[in-house]
Amino acid sequence: MAKIPLKTLEDLEYREVLRQCALHAITPLGKENINNLIPGNDKVVLMDMLQATSEFRASFDNENRIPNHGFEDCSAAISLLRIENSILDIETFRNIASNTDSSNTLLKFLIKFKSYYPTLFNYSTSIYEEKEIKAAVDNVIDRFGEVRDRASEELYRIRKEINFLRSKIGTSFNKALRLYAQADYLDDIRESVQENRRVLAVKAMYRRKVKGAVLGSSKTGSIVFIEPETTHALSRELNNLKFEETEEINKILQNLTDFIRPFSAYLKTQHEFLLKMDCVYAKACYAREINGILPEINTEKIILDYKDAFHPLLYSTHQRENKPTFPQDITLHHEQRIVVISGPNAGGKSITLKTIGLLQLMLQSGLLIPVHERSKACFFDRILTDIGDNQSIENHLSTYSYRLNNMKYFLKKCSASTLFLIDEFGTGSDPELGGALAEAILEDFYDRNAYGLITTHYANLKALADEKRCMINANMQFDNKTLEPVFKLVMGEAGSSFTFEVAQKNGLPYSLINRAKKKIEKGKVRFDATIAKLQKERTSLQKTEQSLKSQEQKAAKESEELETINAKLKAKLYSYQELYDHHQRMIQLGDKVNRIAERFFETNKKRPLIASLLQLIETENSKRKRKSGTIAKKERDVKKKQEVELQKTLNQVRKEKKKEKRIEKHELSLISKIELRVGDRVRLEDGRSIGTIESFKKNLAIVNYGQFTTQVNIEQLIFVASEKKKR
Repeated sequence: MAKIPLKTLEDLEYREVLRQCALHAITPLGKENINNLIPGNDKVVLMDMLQATSEFRASFDNENRIPNHGFEDCSAAISLLRIENSILDIETFRNIASNTDSSNTLLKFLIKFKSYYPTLFNYSTSIYEEKEIKAAVDNVIDRFGEVRDRASEELYRIRKEINFLRSKIGTSFNKALRLYAQADYLDDIRESVQENRRVLAVKAMYRRKVKGAVLGSSKTGSIVFIEPETTHALSRELNNLKFEETEEINKILQNLTDFIRPFSAYLKTQHEFLLKMDCVYAKACYAREINGILPEINTEKIILDYKDAFHPLLYSTHQRENKPTFPQDITLHHEQRIVVISGPNAGGKSITLKTIGLLQLMLQSGLLIPVHERSKACFFDRILTDIGDNQSIENHLSTYSYRLNNMKYFLKKCSASTLFLIDEFGTGSDPELGGALAEAILEDFYDRNAYGLITTHYANLKALADEKRCMINANMQFDNKTLEPVFKLVMGEAGSSFTFEVAQKNGLPYSLINRAKKKIEKGKVRFDATIAKLQKERTSLQKTEQSLKSQEQKAAKESEELETINAKLKAKLYSYQELYDHHQRMIQLGDKVNRIAERFFETNKKRPLIASLLQLIETENSKRKRKSGTIAKKERDVKKKQEVELQKTLNQVRKEKKKEKRIEKHELSLISKIELRVGDRVRLEDGRSIGTIESFKKNLAIVNYGQFTTQVNIEQLIFVASEKKKR
């Protein structure tokens, strides 16, 4: 078991993650099991849990969905089976049969798809397909939860007699009802039911006239409820049979319990298997909700490289509120063990710490985490946190005292397999003295080869991170133009707290800010300003880099598209060339056949015709190569496809030409709308010769072309020039 303090689980809101995950469990026992999860550090067990969750998560996205694993809690029944002469009730038998059926279905599925779900299959190897239990229960209990008549010969006899007796009781009662109704001894309601028996509603004045057992009366006393004498005797006999039936049913259930008792060990294993499947299912559903995946796990050495890591609780909340969530990248390894994060308040430093810590707790509980698929992870023996203000009124501890107690605990427990997360390291005391103490503690953590992240505003800790080989600065970026944090962690350089910029943004007067600047050392201001300037330049360079990368990607994409188009065009040209060559050969062959036909037409001699045709065919066949039917069919299909494509292209070209002609006609019609007069020079729509209009005759124009004169429809003429312009 990993040595994770309770405070770490509280600081990182681990219980809330479990609560959200438990909502997906089908059974109450599964929900309870999830809520009681504690992070571990057994690498074999953890890898097994993570692989199983990943496999179940993958099943949601393929056709081989894992069957339903719902089950009823039979742990009490399993304990009862250990007690000699104990009897299980009917509902418990039905639950045992249902659980056995579910486990059999799952087992068959996992055997069939063993290659898809190897880890889940290994879970099922502890059980086997059990057919006797369900068959035995079904033989005794029907689907309505009643013991079957044929469960035993004695029960069948008893129930047969009960049915016969009930029939006799009905007949006897109906006879008495008719008799006393005719005598007018009964009230208007005639009959009622008392103690589950039919009774006569007798008027009180005639109670002595009706023989039988009095079972009650109305509130007013005007009606007495009497069971007729003959019916009463039969009812006593029926009660005796019902008692016998109950005794026989108990005997049958006792026998069934004795039959199932030897399977108690199997039922316990089956119960554990179904519970495990429910827990894995809940984890897989939660992983789907937060886009959790299984990153590459390194069990040999500590390498933590989270890319696009999301805080799962924040991600879920923002998804519901339709807000963006900013992911973070963080890297820890043996040459970069401690990261010192600085930057402005409300910039996301604490959330970054909580994200890394919570993801690590989830991973060590068998939960998939919301990171990029190229991320890498590992396991820690201890995870220690100091996040938030933890004043204790009961123990009379201030924030700083509490933190010192925490540091004392950290110094005892820190080792090379520890991950520590400290927020606002060193605060709560005099900045210089507290900063010096924080620096000494951090050096101790460094010497112990511990891994961790801290957030701070102290310049001496930032300087220490620059000096130590396995320590690195990081900062939360800040937009100097909008004076807003951008929630992006940048590794490799310290960040400015942007104290005065944030104060300016929040509306503090300039004069007051300037006075504050004068009260501190100039070197400190210059140092902070230098850091801020470096951050601004880095932001600018990052934007330029992103822009260049975007342009490069766009150019590469366009180049790829052009290459694809070029390849397609070459392929089409090649196929069209083949088609053209084929058509040319067919034309030449047609010409040869045509010449043979002309000779036959002139001579009318069949023998030379047949000889010429045979010679032509033999010549052509000598050029052919023998091909199998499959290849010939394939070539015909290819040729047919080429013909279709060519036809489509030709149709498109024809459509475009028609469109051009329509446009040209439209333009010509606009020109033809000019009113023609005698002496105007004109030409026909599809002609080039220009003539002169001599006169008009209805819709016709007499046009003189010099050598001849003709009548032309006016609509077919196109105006060229007027006589006046010519002159």
